[in-house]
Amino acid sequence: MGFKARRVIAPLARALAPGGRLIGIHSCGGDPGLETVQQVWPDENPFQTGRHEVLPATKTELGSAARHFNFNVYADLRSIFRNDMHTLPEEIGASSGIDTSTLLAAWNAATYVAQIEDERLARVIGGSRYPDATRGVLRRHGGLWFRDESYVISRKRDLL
Repeated sequence: MGFKARRVIAPLARALAPGGRLIGIHSCGGDPGLETVQQVWPDENPFQTGRHEVLPATKTELGSAARHFNFNVYADLRSIFRNDMHTLPEEIGASSGIDTSTLLAAWNAATYVAQIEDERLARVIGGSRYPDATRGVLRRHGGLWFRDESYVISRKRDLL
């Protein structure tokens, strides 16, 4: 978490103009995208750091300058949302096959969101495990979606 706060989020927050807002969004798992990845790599757990850890770490990284910012974590109802991969209804029907392009799009989206390295992907691409896993998840859930969470860091306006 320290790296992300130090090298990504804190510098972005420092760059905010007075009254400016940084809206952070990242995946949080618990969705068919992660299920797809875990069908191939059962121990994969890429979403270990949530907004409740990101903001305090960023506040610490900002040090005394943190007093110039508001850190808004928000409740799950407001923060967590679903991001759907859209397909035509007939592309994922139980009676029909799933197009190769739909399978590849779903697999690519799931592995991109989970940040699976190219070397690991290369080891499974020639086999049937990943298309079978992707097909099964798409059919079980009627599509693919991801759960994302958001948070806001805003710079306070200068007081005159």
